[in-house]
Amino acid sequence: MNTPAACWERCRGLRERDVPAMTPLIRKLLGMNWLIVVLTILLSFFGVVAIYSATYFRTNEYWEKQLIWVMGGLGVFFVVSLVHYRWVKWAALPLYVTGILLTALTYTSLGQEHGGAKCWLKIPGVGTFQPSQLALVAAILTVGLFLVHFRKMHPMVKLACVSGIIGGPMLLTLKQPDFGMTLVWVPVMLAMLFMGGIPKRHMIAIFLIGASLLPLIVNFGLKPYQRTRLVTFIDPDLDPQGASYAINQALIAVGSGGFSGKGFKATGTQVEQGFVPGTTVHTDYIFTAIAEQWGFVGGVFLVGAFGGLLLGCIFSAHKSADDYGLVIASGFTAQIFFHVYQNIGMTIAIMPITGLPLPLISYGGTFLLMIMFSLGIINSIWVHRAEVS
Repeated sequence: MNTPAACWERCRGLRERDVPAMTPLIRKLLGMNWLIVVLTILLSFFGVVAIYSATYFRTNEYWEKQLIWVMGGLGVFFVVSLVHYRWVKWAALPLYVTGILLTALTYTSLGQEHGGAKCWLKIPGVGTFQPSQLALVAAILTVGLFLVHFRKMHPMVKLACVSGIIGGPMLLTLKQPDFGMTLVWVPVMLAMLFMGGIPKRHMIAIFLIGASLLPLIVNFGLKPYQRTRLVTFIDPDLDPQGASYAINQALIAVGSGGFSGKGFKATGTQVEQGFVPGTTVHTDYIFTAIAEQWGFVGGVFLVGAFGGLLLGCIFSAHKSADDYGLVIASGFTAQIFFHVYQNIGMTIAIMPITGLPLPLISYGGTFLLMIMFSLGIINSIWVHRAEVS
């Protein structure tokens, strides 16, 4: 009987036989977290534009290198997104050991000093990179593995073990001394411990202990110039021509951008005239150049884009198929959030000055590749959210 329902069933059967089944690769590509994918691509290419606008009048070296790193980083991002994140469990410990060894090598003749910290490693024939970035990513994978496999362990014993895992690379990074990079470990590990099942009372105890130790860290764990940065953060007018110069010039540049900015490649700006240090305007102070040229509107769009990226990361963590995906996604998300908050915050004087770059925007190959890898893991967690490892 040729009823409409029967005709529809016959047509659907023909369509299903004629159309080939979707391959796993295509299914993964179409099933990506497109909020993360789109914003990662847009932010990384906007970073190239921002670096170009901040340095084109001096050299084309920085934006050209950054473009190459972006293309390579996006390749890493898509490859990692397609690989099931459960495979990183096997790479966690080797990466952790490698990260510690390479960070320790910065204390040898292979180490290079930038900005007062000997945190870069020069590999003959390869170039320079920052091994502490690798150490942090590897520690996130390793701590996540430990928290998941020993979830039923007593919280105090678990905290002691996690402290042992992160203590080595943190102390090596602090001794370089790279206080900004060391600081990143705190919110990352707190987020992972919270999602890893540590009771709230223990989290509060950790916070109180850390707050009580802060004066000791400031007075005995920091170099004089780092303590000076904290003092000038509290009182920017203390030494306007010396220690406070950079932050004051950054505030002038951000404020001069006004509502809509001075325009792309505008002349006569604080950045072009060199009031914002040319050695850091494309790295630590890239938001200063963006705010001056694009104004409040550009800054709001940039912060909104990062907000969307973080929301995509949170959604991926929430939809994770297992606890391991949840814990490591939380750690990577906390890492990106703190970098964004600290970098933008220090240019508008709501945070002390530290040498932390802006994710996907600031110049630098090591950090860009590590962030792309982290976002790839988070995207893989979303892609494989329906699969139980």
